[in-house]
Amino acid sequence: MLRYGLLAILLLSPGFAVSETAKVTCRAEATCSHGLALWDPLKYPESFTHFDYTNPNAPKGGDVTFATIGSFDSLNNHILKGTPAEGLEMLYDSLIVSSDDEPFAKYGLLAHTIELAKDGTWVAFHLRPEARWHDGAPLTAADVAFSFDTIMKDGHPFYRTYFREVKEAIAEAPHIIRFNFETGDNRELPLILGQLPILPKHYYEQHPFAETTLEPPLGSGPYRIAKVDAGKSITYERVADYWGKDLPVNKGRYNFDTITYDTYRDATVAIEAFKAGEYDIRLENVAKLWAEAYAGPALERGDIIKMERAHERPAGMQGFVMNLRRSKFQNLKLRKALQYVFDFEWSNKHLFHSAYTRTQSFFENAEFASTNLPVSEAEMALLEPYQDELGEAFFTNAYSVPTTDGSGNNRAQLMKAQEILKSICPEPCPANAQTNWHYKDGTLVRQVKDRTGTTMHEEQMEIEFLLSSPLFERVVSPIIRNLSRLGIKATIRTVDPAQYIERIEQFDFDIIVHSFPQSLSPGNEQKDYWHSSRADIPGSRNVAGLKSGAVDALIPAIINAKDTQDLITATRALDRVLLHKYFVIPQYHIAKHRIAYWNKFGMPEQPPKYLPGFESWWVK
Repeated sequence: MLRYGLLAILLLSPGFAVSETAKVTCRAEATCSHGLALWDPLKYPESFTHFDYTNPNAPKGGDVTFATIGSFDSLNNHILKGTPAEGLEMLYDSLIVSSDDEPFAKYGLLAHTIELAKDGTWVAFHLRPEARWHDGAPLTAADVAFSFDTIMKDGHPFYRTYFREVKEAIAEAPHIIRFNFETGDNRELPLILGQLPILPKHYYEQHPFAETTLEPPLGSGPYRIAKVDAGKSITYERVADYWGKDLPVNKGRYNFDTITYDTYRDATVAIEAFKAGEYDIRLENVAKLWAEAYAGPALERGDIIKMERAHERPAGMQGFVMNLRRSKFQNLKLRKALQYVFDFEWSNKHLFHSAYTRTQSFFENAEFASTNLPVSEAEMALLEPYQDELGEAFFTNAYSVPTTDGSGNNRAQLMKAQEILKSICPEPCPANAQTNWHYKDGTLVRQVKDRTGTTMHEEQMEIEFLLSSPLFERVVSPIIRNLSRLGIKATIRTVDPAQYIERIEQFDFDIIVHSFPQSLSPGNEQKDYWHSSRADIPGSRNVAGLKSGAVDALIPAIINAKDTQDLITATRALDRVLLHKYFVIPQYHIAKHRIAYWNKFGMPEQPPKYLPGFESWWVK
């Protein structure tokens, strides 16, 4: 996921260039660099020794334990099948790695030099000859080519959509891997390829790739699997002779000797286990728990520390997401009416300790969020071809979330919702209108045929909220009551995380709580979130099942934007369309990390701008 717009490469010199460190001769039609940046030049020069948000002198050693909710049944996190364990990404190195204190930049990890065609049609990564797998075998371009081909064929469907514009991967030499693109228009593609998982060819020639497994796989990264208690815990040990430990991008990181993830099936049990010292660090995302749950002797003694740390990460969108594959949610008026059943102001005051701000954009807290009317001329040029789909009201009515006074008396909002619902099929609704919902005696019903297909009977609208944690039931319960007042029967079903993931991947839900995180550079991930071609692929990130001609047209405008203003214009237009589709009831956000930890850790004085940065902490 990319953080800032179009690709701007920091060149060592114009035209023909030679990397002084790697002694790589660039082709005349390409440019070379030790990293890739977006918009601004790279912050760190080729001679940099470590990231500013790390401590290069951090001591190595000690153990840390984290908690996860749910279970796992696989150590393969590259396929759709199974529930993978937490932390598996630590096993593998990538071609390039992100800097977390720049809007978006990547620096060489496996690659010491990135060679980019001036016309954007290919990129070549020059690999470090010293790179090794944990069994001592060299990591080569053949491994990278194998990884791309294997993941595109048998990996999670996400990869096939994310890398679909890559034509081929060619090992040009033992340590040079080249990717050819379908076109030169997708300026983010070279950076996206830096996220490709690199797998050992010689290992998977002896082991099946497309199957779940609890056999620890071979990696090349800073950690290897030390112990697995199937479904309960997994422990990683630091690789003492890790080939990349002294690289500038790794200096001061990966300091713990062991990292353990213990699984808990219940969030309440998990918080009590933390206070009892069963694990060490907790990133808290529940306002009630942050305000109330950590009190006790350990906190009073200073054994547990609570820390709030502001970040600069865009908020994106979290909300109640409707499954548009369900026929009832195909009705725009129904989706619009449902916007009024969530009384955020009351919930924020009584449930969240007034900790949150209401989200009103899919690109919240970023310059890409759409503004009120009038629509700019540049946006209009993108949107006018889709007037028939968007409707006249789209261009005349600004989007806004319903608000209340927080008293809990949201009668005015429910009356507005009822007014919208009544307009779906004004009474008397035709008896043969099988898909038309209408009010009858205060209940939202429709006429449907019985199993014989001959007799019509009335069916009340039912909506199920699928949750993975009981903690969210208190948020949904007031919504259930409001829906009941509108004549809609609503229920809550809370399932364990593994079943929750399975049902989402198979699109077996009415409404879920889901987030669409955004980067500082909207780009290719928008296709995965919203494009019609992703709507029916199991495991797709288009969980809502959105299919829209306007959205499909705006996504390429974002990906192929020529400058900052083009990117802002296209993203604001997309945001405006998404909001007016009303398939999400927006929730809330907070612009800081809430971290509780046992007082045994040191951390750099300067934190990263976007992430908590736990990989740079150490045991005191």
